[in-house]
Amino acid sequence: MPLFRYSVACLLVFACHVASAREYAYSDAHLHYVDFFQETAGMPKLLKAMADNRIEHVMISGIPVAKKWHEDEPKRPRYYAGDDADAYWYSATDVIVAAAVNSLAPEQRQYFHPFLSGFNPNDKNSAAHIQRMLDLNPGLWQGIGEVFTRHDDLTALTSGDTPRANNEAMTRIYHLAAENDLPVMLHSNITSKREKNPLYLAEVEEPLRNHPHTRFIWAHAGTSAEIHRHQTRLDFLLPTLTRMLEAYPNLFVDLSWSMLTPYLLDEQGKPRGEWLKLVERFPERFMLGSDVVGRFNKLGKEMRSFDPFLDALPEDVARKVARDNFLSILPRAL
Repeated sequence: MPLFRYSVACLLVFACHVASAREYAYSDAHLHYVDFFQETAGMPKLLKAMADNRIEHVMISGIPVAKKWHEDEPKRPRYYAGDDADAYWYSATDVIVAAAVNSLAPEQRQYFHPFLSGFNPNDKNSAAHIQRMLDLNPGLWQGIGEVFTRHDDLTALTSGDTPRANNEAMTRIYHLAAENDLPVMLHSNITSKREKNPLYLAEVEEPLRNHPHTRFIWAHAGTSAEIHRHQTRLDFLLPTLTRMLEAYPNLFVDLSWSMLTPYLLDEQGKPRGEWLKLVERFPERFMLGSDVVGRFNKLGKEMRSFDPFLDALPEDVARKVARDNFLSILPRAL
């Protein structure tokens, strides 16, 4: 082939490739406006990160606990695991989120979906507290969570009893959520750092079974980076999650960052076929979350890191996972 024709052919192939490359609009189904010290980079930086990265909608929540800077610690910790001081339930986190969202112009506010999180999941008074918060800001709150139950070392560091997703206090909250058409996002680890079996699965499965009218978002399907540091990959996760999705139509899964590797992508960054098949089988039950905590400079990078997995899905399914599925579980009155 003459050089000129070869060059033209290469350009045409390149142009077709560029034209067929997908660009996604995202919904971030898991974003914390503040960190474990109830501090934030602020709404202007969040708005810029959204605009720069095609993130059209965000679930915005606080952090339900605050980390103590203990009298005996000479240096302020940077994270909840920074030292052995405890954390405590912190209801004012919802006040911070409400103030941030209410400060927005009405045309901006429609892209933010606030979830209530500032309550003690061991306290049977918490349902009444949530109802008061709903009454104080009618129409503001669109979900409940992220509720911290089993949560790595944070569980041991938090003052009070170990929270469980299937205790009586949470049962009252699930009823309230159903009455108000609010989805509930749960952080409930499927196992501990050492047990190679779904040790805590019943704590999630019991509410799913007993509250069929409540929509549950399982934060990163019960996994965590801390579990993976000890176990690398949970071999039982895929069959367990498949069975649960079959059994419980009220279960939705947040594919935030701890799910990306080692589950959705392999060591070379290629999508895993068995997970692609699961998402294709349940195309409306998965959503993406950044799980950023009070800082938004890496928000776009976190969301785009899912693109290799999305690109391997049928395009209509990929767009549901990237954006639409999160919006579909919000209150129907919106």
